[in-house]
Amino acid sequence: MATAADYKAKGNAALVAKNFSEAIENYSKAIDLDGTNHVFYSNRSAAYLSKNDAVNALEDANSCIGLKPDFPKGYSRKGAALHALKRYNDSIAAFEDGLEKFPGDQGLTNGLDSVNKEKDGPPPSAGGGGMMGGLFGPDMMAKIALDPKLRGYMSDPDFMAKLNKLQSDPNSLGTMLSDPRMMEVFQVILGQQGMQMKTGDEFREEQEAKQGSTGTPSPPPAAVPEEPEPMEEDVSDLSSEELKINEDKKSAVEAKLKGNDLYKSKKFDEALAAYNEAIALDPSNMTFINNKAAVYFSSKKYDECIAACNEAVEVGQANRAPFEDRAKALTRAAKAYQKKGDLTTAIEMCRKSQLEHFEKATERLMKTMELEKRKADKLAYQDDDKAEEAKQDGNTHFRNKDFGKAVNSYEEAVKRAPKNATIRNNLAAALCKIMDFNGAKREIEVAIDLDEKYVKAWARKGDIEVLMKENHKAMESYKKGLSLDPSNATCKEGLRKVTAMINYGSANMTEEERKERAAHGMADPQIQAILQDPVINQVLRDFQENPNAANQAMMDPSVRAKIEKLIAAGVLQTG
Repeated sequence: MATAADYKAKGNAALVAKNFSEAIENYSKAIDLDGTNHVFYSNRSAAYLSKNDAVNALEDANSCIGLKPDFPKGYSRKGAALHALKRYNDSIAAFEDGLEKFPGDQGLTNGLDSVNKEKDGPPPSAGGGGMMGGLFGPDMMAKIALDPKLRGYMSDPDFMAKLNKLQSDPNSLGTMLSDPRMMEVFQVILGQQGMQMKTGDEFREEQEAKQGSTGTPSPPPAAVPEEPEPMEEDVSDLSSEELKINEDKKSAVEAKLKGNDLYKSKKFDEALAAYNEAIALDPSNMTFINNKAAVYFSSKKYDECIAACNEAVEVGQANRAPFEDRAKALTRAAKAYQKKGDLTTAIEMCRKSQLEHFEKATERLMKTMELEKRKADKLAYQDDDKAEEAKQDGNTHFRNKDFGKAVNSYEEAVKRAPKNATIRNNLAAALCKIMDFNGAKREIEVAIDLDEKYVKAWARKGDIEVLMKENHKAMESYKKGLSLDPSNATCKEGLRKVTAMINYGSANMTEEERKERAAHGMADPQIQAILQDPVINQVLRDFQENPNAANQAMMDPSVRAKIEKLIAAGVLQTG
C-alpha cells in the first residue's frame, strides 16, 4: 500500500516533469493520509502556483505556515502566491515576516527583491519599451562615441554593462539615473533626437556649476521636521469627579506602560502588580486585563489566563471595546485551552474570536487545532479489548456468511487497533466475499507492512491477486510466504494452482485472450520497469538471435525471476 511519503515522491517527480495536475493529485493523496505534514502543503502550493492557480497556492501556503511557523519556505510560498495575485503589499509583508524570523534566507530575500522591483518599476511598454526603446536602439553606441566626453566612459566595464542592460531593457533607466554618467547619456541622446533638452556640454556645465571646489555635488539640505506644538486638553467644563476619572485614566496608562516594560524583562510578578494598579484606576479598559492574561500565559498559569481573558471580553463588551481587542482575548484563551489539552473548547474559542473579528492567523491556528484533535480522537478511540470484541463479532458473522456485517465489525476492530495485522487479514477475507478486491488488497498490504513475516497475509495476498488476474504477482506472494515457512500448505497449493493456470492459459487461450492478458500485464508498473531494463532487453533479443547467450543469462537468479514474471503476466509468450 502506498504511503504518504510515496505519494509525495510521485508528486515531486511530476512537478519536475511539469505535470502540475498530476503533482497536485499526488500531494493531495499524501495530505489525505497525513494532514499534519507541512511539507505536503508547501509542495502542493508550488504545484498550484506553477499551474497559475495562485488562490489555492495561497491557501496551501497559509496551511503550511499554520502547521509549522518555523519553516521558512512556507513564507516564500505565501509571498510568491500573493505576488502572482498582484497583491504586492501583502506579498512584501509575507516575505518580510519570513525574514524577520529567518534573517538572510536567500529564497525570502530573492522573493522580496522580485516583488519590490515589479511594484516600484515602471509599467511595461509595448514594442520593446515604446519610445524609450527607440531612444536606446542599436545606434546608441555610435551616438555616445561621437560625444568627446562620453567617449571616455566607454573604457569603463561597469558603464558598458549598464549600457547593455539599457539596450535590452529600456525601462530600467529609472534605476540608473543616480549615476551622473547615465544622466549625461540620457540628456545627449534626447538632444540628438531634437527634443528640447540640454546638450551633453550644457548638462555638464550645469553639473560643474553645482559642484564646489571639491568637485563633488553638495547634498541638498536635510529637511528638519517641525515639532508639533502639544495640544492642551480643555478641562474647563469638567466636574471635579470627571477630572479625577480623567487623571485616573492617564495614571492607568502609565501603570500599563510600566507593566509592559516589566513583562518584557520577564519580571512577571511585578508586571501583574502594575497591571492590577492600572485596572484599579480604570476598570473599564479591557486592555489592562488582557495584558494580565498574557502574563499568566507566559507563566504557564493557564486557568488564571482563561479567567482573565473571559473577564476582559466581558469588560470589553460592556464598554464597547474594539472587536479586534475582544477577538485577541478570545484567541489567547484558545491557546491556553490548547496548552491544557482541551482542544474542543480551544476550537470553540477560536470560532468565537473569528465572529468578533476575522484574522487569518486565528484561522490557521484553528485548522492546526482541528488536525491535532482528529489525531488525538483516533488515539483515544483505540482500545485493544474492544478491538478483540469487534473481531470476534466479525468472525461470527463471517461463519454465518453474513459478510456485510462481518466487514462492518472488522472495520470497527481496525479503528480500535489499527496496527493489528490479524484483524486486517480477516477484513481482507471479508472484503473478497463482497467482491471488493481493491479494498481487500489495500488491507492485506497494510497487514504485511505491519508484519512482513505474517505468512497467512502473504497467502491471502496471493489469493487476492489470483482473483484480480494478476498471476505474476500471485506467484511472487506465494513464493515469499514459502520463503518464510517452506511447509505452509496454503502457499504451496496456491503456487501450484497459479502455475497450472499460467501454463494452461498459455496453451488454450485464443489470440484475443492472449492480447487482453498481455495488455493487463503491461499496465503493471513492475512489468513496465522490467521491460525498460537494458539487460532484460538484451536477453529477449538473444532468445531470437543467440539462444546460447540467453540460456547463459537465465542462470542468473535475478534475470530468471524477471523473465518468469513476464511469462506469468502474459507479456512474453512461450511454446
